[in-house]
Amino acid sequence: MTTAADIMTPDPMCVYGTETVYDVSRRMAQLGVGAMPICTDDDQVIGMITDRDVVVKVIAEQRDPRSVQAGELAQAHVVTVDVDDDAEHLLRFMTEHQVRRLPVTVDGRLVGIVAQADVAQHLPLADVGDLVGALSVD
Repeated sequence: MTTAADIMTPDPMCVYGTETVYDVSRRMAQLGVGAMPICTDDDQVIGMITDRDVVVKVIAEQRDPRSVQAGELAQAHVVTVDVDDDAEHLLRFMTEHQVRRLPVTVDGRLVGIVAQADVAQHLPLADVGDLVGALSVD
């Protein structure tokens, strides 16, 4: 049985809720990523911030990225999976919640991320195609 631990990208970097969107955007650009988890000081995941969030919720609304904090963009409910959850559970969660990236936790603490690209590298093509199709629906 394939689990989140088998396919996740381990040790992702967090951003903190008090960091500005400007600083977070610069870090995302430096790392070449389109999303990062928002964490507390003890690595509890409280949300995700994406490049799309920056564009839609900050730039398009003419807000100042140097004054908006990442925590302001965190969702009310963050979707995470446990390190031992099986691949079927991951795919179902990604589809149900329409997310391309899932934080992976152990006792609530961030240990990895399962992204759509991780799924594509580690799971059968039929599963990958189903996921991409489900996430591509408007």
